[in-house]
Parts: sequence; structure tokens; C-alpha cells
Amino acid sequence: MKTKPTNRPLETEVFRVTSIYRNSRRYGFLNGMPIYVDEDSKNVKAKDATYRVSVGINFDKLPVEPSVGQHWKVTGVKDIKNVDVGDYNILEHTYSNAVLECSMPMTSEAFVAFIATQKDFKGIGEKKAKALWFRFQHGLYELLEDDNEYNRKQLADELTENAINSLYAGYEKYANLKSANWMSKHNIPFDVQQRLFKYHGNKTMDAIKNDPYRLMTFGLSFDAADELAKDKFFVLPADERRLVAAVETSLQKEVGKGHTCIDMKTLRKRLNEVLDDVQLVDLALKTGADKTRFTFNSEINTYHPTGQLMMEAVVAMRFASLAKHDDFDDEAMNKAFWEAKSELSYDLTSKQCEAVMTALNNGVACITGGAGTGKTTVLRTALKSFYLLGYTIHGMALSGRAAMRMRESIGFDTKTIAAFLRGKVVSGEKQLLVIDEASMVDLPLMYQIITHITPEVRILLVGDPNQLPPIGAGRILADAIASGIIANTTLDIVKRQEGLSGIPEYSSLINQGIVPPELSVGAITFHEICNRNEIVETCRVLFEESPDNSRVMAPTKKLVERVNEEIQLAINKGGEPIKFGFEEWHTQVRQGDQVLFTKNDYNHDVQNGLLGVLISTEKIELTTENGLEEYMGVIKVDGGRSVFVDIDIIDQVKLGYAMSLHRGQGSQFPRVIIALDKARNLDRAWFYTAVTRAEAEVHIVGRKDVLEQAITNPPHTSLRNTYLPSLIRKYRDQVNSGQGDEGCIGSVV
Repeated sequence: MKTKPTNRPLETEVFRVTSIYRNSRRYGFLNGMPIYVDEDSKNVKAKDATYRVSVGINFDKLPVEPSVGQHWKVTGVKDIKNVDVGDYNILEHTYSNAVLECSMPMTSEAFVAFIATQKDFKGIGEKKAKALWFRFQHGLYELLEDDNEYNRKQLADELTENAINSLYAGYEKYANLKSANWMSKHNIPFDVQQRLFKYHGNKTMDAIKNDPYRLMTFGLSFDAADELAKDKFFVLPADERRLVAAVETSLQKEVGKGHTCIDMKTLRKRLNEVLDDVQLVDLALKTGADKTRFTFNSEINTYHPTGQLMMEAVVAMRFASLAKHDDFDDEAMNKAFWEAKSELSYDLTSKQCEAVMTALNNGVACITGGAGTGKTTVLRTALKSFYLLGYTIHGMALSGRAAMRMRESIGFDTKTIAAFLRGKVVSGEKQLLVIDEASMVDLPLMYQIITHITPEVRILLVGDPNQLPPIGAGRILADAIASGIIANTTLDIVKRQEGLSGIPEYSSLINQGIVPPELSVGAITFHEICNRNEIVETCRVLFEESPDNSRVMAPTKKLVERVNEEIQLAINKGGEPIKFGFEEWHTQVRQGDQVLFTKNDYNHDVQNGLLGVLISTEKIELTTENGLEEYMGVIKVDGGRSVFVDIDIIDQVKLGYAMSLHRGQGSQFPRVIIALDKARNLDRAWFYTAVTRAEAEVHIVGRKDVLEQAITNPPHTSLRNTYLPSLIRKYRDQVNSGQGDEGCIGSVV
């Protein structure tokens, strides 16, 4: 209990960190011993052993990652309370919403303690630390500011080469401490600081002073950068830097909606929302053009953000160049096709034969179609033909689950696109890149893929353009088809499946905007429920019938969360929670829960939408290349491998009984339960994609009028503004006229 509230004026204390407590990924406490520098001995001493300092912190807003042994100065409103520490009762000075600064130790004793207790400085003990301070004193920090041959030579008198490497590596995060403290005072998040330091190094403050809006590039919002610019650097409303930043943020708002180009009316509207001044809007458009933040296309009155236009140009040029090669037809190709076809136990339709031949005969091609139209059969036959022709096949899909399913269906090795991009650049003749579920691939990802392969590598896109568009900007598969240049075969005849699930026929009607005459048919059951609470309850009951085979799809984040909570409460209420130390971690997931990852994290080799089961919440210690690492649990993901849960990844793990459709797209499940509720994103494409996630059984839960509106509402993807189809056509004309890549890229609009 609080025993003695202090006066409200701000107070300052300096302390050495003795422990760090986290109660979530972001929040926690720094605890430490109050210290001061003795004027006579110049040593750091404990100020008072009868109390400790405890500061509530947001880890994202600290200038450096905290660790035991560091010295911090806290300024804020102090409260005092009694706390039990072991068998003792001591006073605790607590601070919340305080300003914190980290400082390097400035005395021999402090420096030795700092080096010896920091795991960053591997292999440097007290003896070596004392020798360093004795020789260099404060000048040591100047040596560490610049890792060069001369400075290393001086350090070599006291340390081995490995110890010198360790010293520089450990000091790296403290090298910009002064700048980091300043940025933390001004609420610039830690992750933004780290990106700034990585790019600008010791020139970071100069970069911010020259253009405070540069912070936006590293993750700060326009409003936050604008406030800092006006308050600390006295930037005026019409300052060129501010206007350019306003253009950038307005363009990116539209890019965030999936557009790669923006019409004049929309951009002016967005700019006025940011600047709230018509004259400044006019000036911003002129300034943005002068600074090449965008290109204006006078023919169609659209603005093209420079980054998106460049990526579309690169993708379009590659597609146009590959599309020129449409004459691979020869005796060897025909022989390979007939041999591959002869291995099938059934005949291909004429349309399926056409699709295989189109893929074989073109440098870039598409195979498209809905559920049950035979895409898998066509792809398997086409790839066997390519294999017989001596091609190396690089199969890939966006999600791990889709890549695994692709491997099972085509019989060739596959990987996620992320794994492909981490590998070596693909080059040489007779290389084929195959992208399954290509409707999920956005412009930035396709740009990365194109720049990871050389121009002669052939491309085959496979997917369903009527499914949901990608999360990011662009719609590569739909745009490739819309160009009229890229060879495409659409498989549109639904072949009845064994078991008569009715899913292909049902989804085909949805795709045409037709409400099925029978809402419950075959393996599809419509449960008419009007109340939202009852929708959640019905989804729970249906899930409990077959928990290992089911997934719930819902159109809103709120509905996903509610269904997840209800299902967990029903089937895994007693699961052991994840703990950090002795405290329960503030997360929903418990041992035995189905979970999913919500972000890409290449350090842990997980992708957004990856599914798994939390099989253990026991503390685990493993020796890695970084030393002894502590983990909070283990998740077994699709494919059977284990992902060890640490503090860096835990907040990316959510319950996975129910999920948004974008996270489920690319995956299929034996049994899908669709929670229908009114939402802005609920349209034909959403509902069609949800139904086609099911392999055998579908349950639709909701109101009949909501279902009918979902089917009759045109897909939102048709409202995306993109320039790729026009660019492909333009570049194909230029390629045919004999212009090379350079000439084409030089004339984008």
C-alpha cells in the first residue's frame, strides 16, 4: 500500500538497473539501486540501501534496450510505498509516465561493473575492463565511436581480436545514446530510432534537423512528425518539406487501400484532409511534382506514386518481354505433353489440353479457374511436361499451408515465396517459376520476385482472379489477364466431384452473382441466425462437433475475436497460460490452443497466417549462436516443425480457431464455418473465397438477407485503380518495335 505520497513537483534520481520486469511485450518496470558519484573518490556509490527505484516503462519508447547494470536517470512525479523483498520490507520510489535517459558509466568502478554485467560484451571480464579504463579513461568512448584500424591497434595492447570484436559489437547499441535520449524525450518510438540509426548512423540528428519529416520514412506518422517539426524546428505551414510530406502521406493512404494510381479528385481530397488549406493543396501538388514524389498522367488524369510506378514498370517490362516468346511449340514439346498426359488415368478435356499447351508455348502464362474446374490436374500435367523437357521447376505459394498443399498435388518440391526470396537468384535457361494462389500476390511482392530471377526465366501464374485481392497494393493476376497480352486459359467447367459436396457448383453460382436456389445443398448447410450473439454461439457449437477439422472465417476483427474467445472457453478453458518468470503473460493463448501468427518474422521463419498448436508453455533454455536463449513455449506449426516462442514473437501469436479471410486465403480446411455479419468488406469475392476454403463441408451462419447481399454486391477488387495492364500493353508494343528494356523503362507514362 502507498504510505507517503510526495509533492507533485518533478523529481530526478539516478539508478543502476538490478532487475527488469515485463508484464507484456510492451510494458513493464525497471528496478534499480539509487546511485551517485562520490566527489572525493570519483566512484559511483549506492545512495541509500533502504530503498529502491522502480519505473513503469513502455519498452518501445526507451532510447536503448534495457539490461542489468545500465545507469538511468529518471525525472517525474515520485510516489513512495512499502514492498516486501525476500524477508525484508523496504521503501520503493515509484515513477510512472516519467522521462528516462540512459547514460554511459563515467567512473572506473561503474565502467567495470557495466562491462562485467552486460551480456553484450562477451569475453570481457572485470580484469580486462579495469585495464581498459586505467589506460584510456573517458577517451575509451571516443575509440569506440569509430571502428577503424587505428583504434583497433590501440585496443590490441589490452585485448585479443575476439575481445575487440565483442567490445565494438556490445557498444554498438550505445553509440548514439545522446541522440536516442533526445528522441525518446520527444516520443519517437524505439523501433523508429533503430531504423534511423541503421541508415544514418552518427549523422541521425543532422538528418532529422535537415528534414524532420524524414522520420515518416522510418515509421513515424505525418501528424507526429508534423508536431515535432513545428514545435522543435519551427517549420512553417508552407515549408517545402512539409508539403512534400503531406503529398507522401496522402498518396500512401490510397496505396494502403490497394490502389497503385490515384485520380486527381481523390488526391486533392486527401491533401485537404492533411493540410486543411486549399492554397496549400495547390502548392503541395506543384511541389510534389517538382520533387518527383509522383508522376502525373495527363491522358487519364491520374497521379502515380513514384515507388509504385517504378515497380509496375519493372513487372510490366518483364511480362511484356516474356510474352513476346510464344513460339516454343516444337516436336519435343508435343512429345513431352503426350507422355505426361498418357500417365493420367482419365482423359483431359479440350479446355484442359489448351491450358497445358498455352503454358508450354508461352514465356509467361496464366492458368485460372474456380473450385472444381481442374486447375490442379492441368498444373500437374503441365509441370510434368516441363520436367520431361529438362526444366527446373520452382514452385511456390504465399502461405506455408498453400505451399505444402501445392507440393502434395503436383509432386514437385515447393516453398513459400518468402523462402524463395531468401535463396539464391534464379538464372539460366530452362528455369520455370510457378506461383500458385497468384491472386494473393501484390505488386511489391511480384516486384521482388521479378528482381530475384533473370530475364530468361519463364513464369506461370496459377489462381482464381475472382477471389479476394491481395492485402497490399495491386492485383497482379487480374491485371495480367486484363492486359490482353499475357496468355491465359480460364477453366470454367465445373467437374462434379466424388461425394457430391456441391461446393464447386455453389461457388460457381456465387461467382456469377446468383443466389443459389437452395441455400442448403449437399455438404453445404445454411443456419439462419439473426442475432450476433447467437451467430457466435452457433459457430462454437458447430466447431465443437469436429474441432480438428474445422476453422471459422469471419469478416470483422471483432467477430473473429469473439468466436475465438467462445471456442477457447468451451474446449480449452483449463489450458496452461504462457508465463514470463512467475507471472502470467498478458496473452490469450494457452497450451493446447490452435493458434496463428499475425506477422512475417524471418528470424523465426514464420509468415502471416501460419497455423499451429501451442503444445508447451514450459520454460525452455537452448544454446544458440547468440548464446543461451530463454523460450516461453513451443508451437508445432503446419508441416510438423517446432517454433520456439520468445518475447520477440509472442505478441504475433493469436488464437486460431477463427480467423479473418485474408489470413485463411491460400489455405484449405476439411470443414469451414462462415460467420456472416454485416461488414464493409463483405462482398461477392469475400463470400466466394470463404466457401472455396472448404475441402468437404461448409456451414454458413447468419441472416439470409446478409448472405444475399454478399452474393449480389460486386467485388471491391474491381474498384482498385492500377496501371499495370496499360503498361504491359505499352511495353509489348515497344518490345515488338525493337526497343530494349532501357527505352521502355524510360517512358513510363
